[in-house]
Amino acid sequence: MIPTIVALIVFLFPLAYSPGPGNMFFAANGARFGLRATLPANAGYHIATWFVTAAIGFGALAAFTSYPGIFQILKYAGSLYVLWLAWTLFRSAEHKGTATARPAGFGTGVLLLLLNPKAYVIIALMFTQFVATDGTGQWQLIILITTVFTLNNLCAFLAWTAAGDRLAGRFRDEASARRINRVFGVILAIVAIWMFFG
Repeated sequence: MIPTIVALIVFLFPLAYSPGPGNMFFAANGARFGLRATLPANAGYHIATWFVTAAIGFGALAAFTSYPGIFQILKYAGSLYVLWLAWTLFRSAEHKGTATARPAGFGTGVLLLLLNPKAYVIIALMFTQFVATDGTGQWQLIILITTVFTLNNLCAFLAWTAAGDRLAGRFRDEASARRINRVFGVILAIVAIWMFFG
C-alpha cells in the first residue's frame, strides 16, 4: 500500500504542480483576495474532484470512450468558462478598490473542476497506470487512489494560491493590484486558448 502511494505521488507531482486552469485560477484569486478568501472555491473544487475521480475509477470513463463528443463538449465549455474567468479578473483591474470584487465561491470551484478537461485526462491516465483490470480489493484501491489524488491536488492548489497571495503582498497599492489582475487575467486567457486548441 505504501509503495503504491509513493509511486502515485511521484507520478502525479509534475501533473499537479504544472500550470493549468485550476492552478492559474487559484493563483490569480490568491493574488487578488488572499489565501483565506479562496478556501470556499478550493473546497468546492476538491470535493468535486473526489466524487468525479471516484466515478471515473468505478466506470464512468466508459461514457467518455463510448461517446467522445461528451469530452469535446466539456473541452470547449471549459475553455470558454476559463476565458470568461480571465475576462472577469482582467476587468476587475478597472474597478477602484475592492468593493465590487468578490472572491470565487464554492460553486465556482465545482464548475471549474467539472469543466476542466485536463483533470479528466489526468484521472483517466492515473487509473490506467495504477488499477489492474482484475484482482481482489480493487474498490479499496480506487478509493485510496481517489483520496491521494485529491489531497495531492489540494496541496498543489494551496501552494499556487499562497504564491499568488505572497506575490500580491509585495504590491498592495491600488495601481500594482490592477497590474497583477491584468497579468493574471492574460495568463488565464492563454490557458483557456491552450485548452480550446489542445
